[in-house]
Amino acid sequence: MSDRDDEKQSAAAAAKPGATGAEVGQRATAAAAEAGAQNIPAGPRGGRTELEVVATRHGMFGVEGPGDTSGFGGLVSTVAMPPASERPYGGWFDEAVDVLVEILTEQGLDPDAVLEKVVVDRGELTIFVVRDHIGTVCRALRDDQDLRFELCLGVSGVHYPGDAGRELHAVYHLFSVTHVRQLRLEVTCPDGDPHVPTVVDVYPGNDWHERETWDLFGIVFDGHPNLARTMLPDDWVGHPQRKDYPLGGIPVEYKGAVVPPPDNRRSYS
Repeated sequence: MSDRDDEKQSAAAAAKPGATGAEVGQRATAAAAEAGAQNIPAGPRGGRTELEVVATRHGMFGVEGPGDTSGFGGLVSTVAMPPASERPYGGWFDEAVDVLVEILTEQGLDPDAVLEKVVVDRGELTIFVVRDHIGTVCRALRDDQDLRFELCLGVSGVHYPGDAGRELHAVYHLFSVTHVRQLRLEVTCPDGDPHVPTVVDVYPGNDWHERETWDLFGIVFDGHPNLARTMLPDDWVGHPQRKDYPLGGIPVEYKGAVVPPPDNRRSYS
């Protein structure tokens, strides 16, 4: 009997009557591992950090009252994010943070005024940076021989309306070809002042990604050589991946036709 047949029999034995899908999957994976199978699902890298609740969200699409026709108006959910981690962070994370702190100190900067917090969650390192210093931190991570994060794979936006004063997040994904390591940088800014310095002078490849993040989230990257929209017309109003962006009822020209706002369409009692 082949190894593949052994794996099939082990998986079939794991699927006992009355078991949930998750239980069946766990049993099948364990049985395959015991049988010596090599092609089995990988487990999560690192443990899950206990999350910190930053806001409570009501509804699903930002519409409340009779205007909500989605059926999700009564939904209540929490917005939670990992808190700052304590040392030791584990692996090479401590070394990388120590080197970065040393560089900032040598430049006459207070590391506590530059780095907000360090988060290690599910085996991944994220460093929160005060937005005014994002360029300095990127340059240090790129140029120091012990760090050498030569590549920035782009910047993406996130909108947390309930995270007061920190509603907009810009997330940078860095990779070291030299040391085969990766980490994230994250900066925050309020809805009322959505400005973050550009890092195009450090990572030229971020040009298009900063434009896309401005287009879809409204984060203004100060100093960008050409912060124009990438997907929407130049005269478009709003940024459609923000959670407060209307999902309907936007006036559109269709030869005189009018699209009514959601609360004028119909409601369910």
